[in-house]
Amino acid sequence: MTDTLRHRGPDDSGSWVDQETGVAFGHRRLSIIDLSPEGHQPMLSSCGRYVIVFNGEIYNFHEIRKMLDDSNGDTKWRGHSDTEVMLEAIRQWGLEQAIQTFNGMFAFALWDRKEHVLSLARDRFGEKPLYYGWAGKTFLFGSELKSLRAHPDFRREINRDSLALYLRHNYIPAPYSIYNNVYKLPAGTFLTLDITKNDSASTIKPYWLLKDVVEYGTQHPFHGSDEDTILQLDSLLREAVKMRMEADVPLGALLSGGIDSSLVVALMQAQSTNRIKTFSIGFQEETHNEAGYAKAVAEHLNTEHTELYITPKHAISIIQRLPNIYDEPFSDSSQIPTFFVAELARKSVTVSLSGDGGDEIFGGYNRYFTARALLQRMEKLPAILRKTGAGLLTLLPHSAWDALFKKLYPVLPGRIKFPNPGEKLNKLAHILTLDHTEDVYTYLISHFRNPASVVLNASEPLTPLTDPAQWPALTDISLKMMYFDTMMYLPDDILTKVDRASMAVSLETRIPLLDHRVAEFSWQLPLIMKFRNNRGKLILRKILHNYVPEKLIERPKMGFALPYGTWLTQELRDWAEALLDEKRLQHEGFFVSESIRNLWQDHLTGKHNWQYHLWDILMFQAWLDEEHRN
Repeated sequence: MTDTLRHRGPDDSGSWVDQETGVAFGHRRLSIIDLSPEGHQPMLSSCGRYVIVFNGEIYNFHEIRKMLDDSNGDTKWRGHSDTEVMLEAIRQWGLEQAIQTFNGMFAFALWDRKEHVLSLARDRFGEKPLYYGWAGKTFLFGSELKSLRAHPDFRREINRDSLALYLRHNYIPAPYSIYNNVYKLPAGTFLTLDITKNDSASTIKPYWLLKDVVEYGTQHPFHGSDEDTILQLDSLLREAVKMRMEADVPLGALLSGGIDSSLVVALMQAQSTNRIKTFSIGFQEETHNEAGYAKAVAEHLNTEHTELYITPKHAISIIQRLPNIYDEPFSDSSQIPTFFVAELARKSVTVSLSGDGGDEIFGGYNRYFTARALLQRMEKLPAILRKTGAGLLTLLPHSAWDALFKKLYPVLPGRIKFPNPGEKLNKLAHILTLDHTEDVYTYLISHFRNPASVVLNASEPLTPLTDPAQWPALTDISLKMMYFDTMMYLPDDILTKVDRASMAVSLETRIPLLDHRVAEFSWQLPLIMKFRNNRGKLILRKILHNYVPEKLIERPKMGFALPYGTWLTQELRDWAEALLDEKRLQHEGFFVSESIRNLWQDHLTGKHNWQYHLWDILMFQAWLDEEHRN
């Protein structure tokens, strides 16, 4: 099982077995802090009661170690690792109290040899993965599904309901996985399993609940002036970045040239006496390329910058590896450039900081303010006018709108220079036909609007989006959208993408904007500090302007996407055709084959740009191929 995870930890490996109780721990180590053998895992506590296997980093372990020494001076430290500090904190304070002091990214398993209780825990935002489930009478857990599949009792039974969720979201949201009886531990929770009991029931308890953070923050807003707010957040971000710069190995940063990554790099360079190593990816297609902006920011900050331009050949070379990297269907196409920028960085560094999380926490996605503006306008329009407008927008196919925008690109206002205009106008047309705010958000984040009609014998289970019991007391649609994105899209898409892509090349990625103190403060900020006049992340922009000239970073948001809609009709066509063969689809029996083939034909003829829907299907089909091979 641990051999399957060598890429996550190429530097060391270990195992520990309790023969009497039948408990076994295995670990692969990527050495970052305390490179000596004293950091080896699995690790036993000084008292011998606890055993731990731990993936991630606890950034405030020096502070916790001092607290432990101050409260109990008899601790005999063996080394300088954060793992040892975690064990001692759990020994002195108990698991739940200890875990609330941890500032970091982590997934760990803890065995209590005295009470015969197994505990699994995951960080507040889900930066590090943790899967678990029963295989017959064996309870399994691991960082990736491939480790569970290596166990002889594991059964690869595909969960069709999870497949329906995947077609809606382009990822499978926690707690579900692609397999029956296998789950993702939700972020901010810990699981306990008492093996002294005859039943196999485990309990899951939150130690940090985003719902509570959101409600407290909105009910107890920060009342400082704009200047006070900027100073407070700048201080929090500086400390978050500084904590994540500690490493006993080379360190750098992923730089897209956008607001978030530029701010992280600026704060790194401001606190470093050496030139920070930065890395970015570019595309030949102008509408997708941000490499020039990243280079300009790097030159201004005087970083040691490296860039790589991706071609269709690059994409084809990695596509065959994606099912093995992600272990379950995952179809955010930016998984490809994310892998290449991680691979590029790994040639020079072992740890890299990233700007992820800023969009969800500080209101960066266009949908947060466009949905609000649309709903306000829609309320003033009679239903007949909305439906007429929707009809007019759908008169032209996606390709015609794309071609028109491309022709007018030099003279268009900056606010409407966005990629895939045909697809976005089609979304607008559908939104005009909706009546409720929840329906608008669900439509905006959905790929397939009715996945259960495409997946045979499937129905969608409850998620944080569809379960009212998990909703915070919010009335504003923008705040609701930010909450749902942070609960689902952030951990199960963005952080999954970053973790798997970076760990596939043994690169550790750290995310300062997801320091929980930063997130908690952000929810205390009024919306006007986050977005105004169709511009998001206002407070981050104001802070960044102190480090980088406004002209270098103020431009339309692009995202980290590929021009794969075009590639599917050209360089990737043969690959796609083989996976979408109608006889194959009918034989496998997962999809309504006629529906899939219609999407493919419409896309090939330019009648409609179905790139997102097709990439969902293609990534599942490619994953299924990998399943059959193994």
